[in-house]
Amino acid sequence: MEFLMDNKFFKIILIILFVFILITVQANAVELSGGVMVGYSGGTSFQLDGMIGQFAQGFPLKMQLALVYSRVNPGSAWDAREVFINDNQNGDPEKSGSKWDFRLDFLYQVHWLNLKELYIYGGPRYSMFTAHSDFVDGNEVFDIETDQWGWGLGAKADFPISRKLDFVVSTGMDYYLNSKISGHDTAYSPDGEGFNERDGYSYDDADDAIDQPKFQLRLLIGVNYHF
Repeated sequence: MEFLMDNKFFKIILIILFVFILITVQANAVELSGGVMVGYSGGTSFQLDGMIGQFAQGFPLKMQLALVYSRVNPGSAWDAREVFINDNQNGDPEKSGSKWDFRLDFLYQVHWLNLKELYIYGGPRYSMFTAHSDFVDGNEVFDIETDQWGWGLGAKADFPISRKLDFVVSTGMDYYLNSKISGHDTAYSPDGEGFNERDGYSYDDADDAIDQPKFQLRLLIGVNYHF
């Protein structure tokens, strides 16, 4: 949690949420809802989100902020070890991958397929990806990390369960830009301005080793509560 609080983008998200709450207190006409979703977003994912609508007269879009945690493919532990640390072949690797996504979407209601609450959405994303490797009996434990900007498009449908509660289905596609990849005391950058790169290895090798996010399909279900 300390890592998240030190991230500037996360602080911006908190400020925006605080502003949304103030707006809601001052204007009863504003729509405010919050939801929980689970499913697939590059891996098994858990999402918390909040949405605000009718916060400006005549503005046709709603806004949604979301925080997503996903368990994802960390790539090859052996390749990551070679590219970032050394060529040793000892130990049995245990690996895991995780990703935090901060998401801002603008939603527009459409009337397709006879669905009363169907929205198309799009907006920016900020991802923090970590590939963790632990070589048991090999004396190597390390994290490879990359933070990426991206954007995405999708659609979501709300199905009322009660006056306050909806069942939600959401699907879409995200794309993330290449970014600096860091681990141990080494960093590779897509612009060639890395740090302490190992001889014979390039940014492409680092990218191939850890399988950082690029195109990612999303499919989640959950519930949404109207305040």
